[in-house]
Amino acid sequence: MFDLTFNVDDKGVATPLTLEIRQAVIAGWTGRDPVARDKHIAELEALGIARPATTPIYYRCSARRLTFADAIEVCGGDSSGEVEFVLIGWQGRTFVGCGSDHTDRKVESYNVTVSKQMCDKPIASELWELEDVIGHWDQLILRSWAVIGGQRVLYQEGTLDHMLPVQNLINRGFGGRGLPDGCAMFGGTFAAKGGIRPASRFEFEMEDPVLKRTIRHGYDVITLPVLG
Repeated sequence: MFDLTFNVDDKGVATPLTLEIRQAVIAGWTGRDPVARDKHIAELEALGIARPATTPIYYRCSARRLTFADAIEVCGGDSSGEVEFVLIGWQGRTFVGCGSDHTDRKVESYNVTVSKQMCDKPIASELWELEDVIGHWDQLILRSWAVIGGQRVLYQEGTLDHMLPVQNLINRGFGGRGLPDGCAMFGGTFAAKGGIRPASRFEFEMEDPVLKRTIRHGYDVITLPVLG
């Protein structure tokens, strides 16, 4: 476990809040629409990644993989990011943020759980209170851009009405207990436009079109050589 200090936005006023991150969970296959969910599964199958045992599925990840860093180091050129909303439980409150489940796709092809441990998980330093957005949750928009071959391209985009309802997602993973204190849960993602591929830089955001605000972050991907 370790501490991260976020800025919680309340009507344009940012208040620092230090949270003790005790565990990280990566929720996968969280699509509300089975057709869209199967499209993302097919994307990964094309990379040799087996279908999940259940949908949704909840992978554990080292909490210390969460980072505000603007650059991460990865082994080889087989990793990629994907934008996700992030839920964090703390003292009876639930906060909403935005992060990237950066994953080694080569490792993912033989063991998804291990692949989740291979890369840092960049996360934006801003949070919203879940209660402030729950009434228009389905209208929130996730987007990501990737810099590939020197070109910045729109990589993912979608509204949260395509994902399982947030309380449903929490209940399936944790039952009626709710999100535990210090638990950061990544909530799933959308299919990549043009297919999953690596990038030298990854940028992501979550837009609230009702309250007119956006959480965003970006990071460079530094590739380390694989020498055997």
